[in-house]
Amino acid sequence: MTVGPWLATFTVVKLVAGIDSSTQSTKVLLVNADDGAVVGAASAPHPDGTECHPDRWWEALTAAGRDLLDRAEAVGVAAQQHGMVTVDDAGAVVRPAMLWNDVKSAPQAAALVTEFGGPSEWAARTGSVPTMSFTVTKLRWLAEREPEHAARVAAVMLPHDWLTWRLAGGGAGGSGGDPAIKPVTDRGDASGTGYFSPVDSRWLPDYASRALGHPVALPRVAAPGEIVGRTSWGAAISAGTGDNMGAALGMSLAEGDVAVSIGTSGTAYAVTSAMTADPSGLVSGFADATGRFLPLVATLNAARVLGVTARMLGVDTAGLSDLALKAEAGAGGLVLLPYLDGERTPNRPSANGVLRGLTTSNATPENLARAAVEGILCSLADAIDYLRLCGLAPSRVVLTGGAAKSEAVRTIAPAVFGLPVVVPEAAEYVALGAARQAAWALSGDAEPPSWPARPSVTLEASAAPGVREQYGALRDDAAAWQAPLSVSRALSVCRWAGCGRPNGTRGTGGTGYEPPEDGTRVKTAAATRASRPAKTNRPR
Repeated sequence: MTVGPWLATFTVVKLVAGIDSSTQSTKVLLVNADDGAVVGAASAPHPDGTECHPDRWWEALTAAGRDLLDRAEAVGVAAQQHGMVTVDDAGAVVRPAMLWNDVKSAPQAAALVTEFGGPSEWAARTGSVPTMSFTVTKLRWLAEREPEHAARVAAVMLPHDWLTWRLAGGGAGGSGGDPAIKPVTDRGDASGTGYFSPVDSRWLPDYASRALGHPVALPRVAAPGEIVGRTSWGAAISAGTGDNMGAALGMSLAEGDVAVSIGTSGTAYAVTSAMTADPSGLVSGFADATGRFLPLVATLNAARVLGVTARMLGVDTAGLSDLALKAEAGAGGLVLLPYLDGERTPNRPSANGVLRGLTTSNATPENLARAAVEGILCSLADAIDYLRLCGLAPSRVVLTGGAAKSEAVRTIAPAVFGLPVVVPEAAEYVALGAARQAAWALSGDAEPPSWPARPSVTLEASAAPGVREQYGALRDDAAAWQAPLSVSRALSVCRWAGCGRPNGTRGTGGTGYEPPEDGTRVKTAAATRASRPAKTNRPR
């Protein structure tokens, strides 16, 4: 019998899994390792709140991963940053994890900044000035408010570290895990703790121990692309990373791109080859998941502001979008400062929302809807300007997150940002980034696999006159009654590629204004000479 040559030709498809463990849910994608095509997906919810027992994440991962994970040859986990997972000598969780959105450690953040040498020292050593989101501030809160729990803590992990550890067989003996297995992290997620040096890629254990009151074990920091363990079914486990680092990897961000994500929180970030160190605390100098850096600005208030406004107006989010598009730019003078739940950037943990300019002529549902959309976008436009002041030169915005589905957000964003806005097709980019990292580890290559770019649309618009100016005026005026728990502040100098120049003095097109964390206006001499009579829409 003759065997045709076609019978000897076949393709072996390697599948990898990417896990996104966010504040709200666990999402699992099963992906073709060669091209990133998604072949399966599932999700499971997490409890609401600012604390969560890690067991709930594991239960969600088990539920979402059923029928998917055991088909993967490699697995990667990307999870919410900053969360504090504490375990004792037996590997048992000491208390529910305090999440990134838990703001009760704001007083401890301010005290730590002063105690450890001030903002410039923090920025130089850790790349960031910690706010209440950072893990180190939660350690100090634990030491002060729950000393009996603090005394039990033997090791501290981040959410992705703990999940990776469990996948590798780690955990408390009573729950079927092996506490002898050593936890592993990556430099990207580690850079959000406040006790890690991104430029040296090493822990600063004295920062963690001084915050908690005694030494603690920290995970081993894996190299990008490393296999750090095996699952119970034999799949390779990659190092994992934080959610923002995972999204950057999933979107294949390039130089000149600024990713703006509008989800539970708002973020603006970019991939660079040089570390940033911003003593103002507005830009966090994170590492990324590939060996480079990820300067990032985060806001606490984002898509939820749109949801709340929609509820006030008795419509859903699609109805809010329709209303906003019926109003003129500037919402007839109605301005919303969207700091509904306190704010991280600028640092105003006790702030609340402010509506200015309400009159009998502009008090319409359309204008309120427009003011909500413009308020969120102006807040994130401020974030892009903070990145500019650290030496980045964005050429376009890549817009993602749940609110990117809003037609109003997509239409208004280019005019507020003053840049072309690229909206890639809706996808789970954090989970895709985790899957891409898993494929990288499986391949053993020096760089992540090159997956085809996903379809996208590019939107452009002329700048909307007056929108950012009226927003900036309200933001600055509100600083008088939204003062943060802050420390005395030195002149902000963003160290980027060794520039070491005061903010507002570099490049063209700058306004000469620095963006202090408390909203106080600080102006350089150069700016005074160049634009004394002018108003600026840059963040201050």
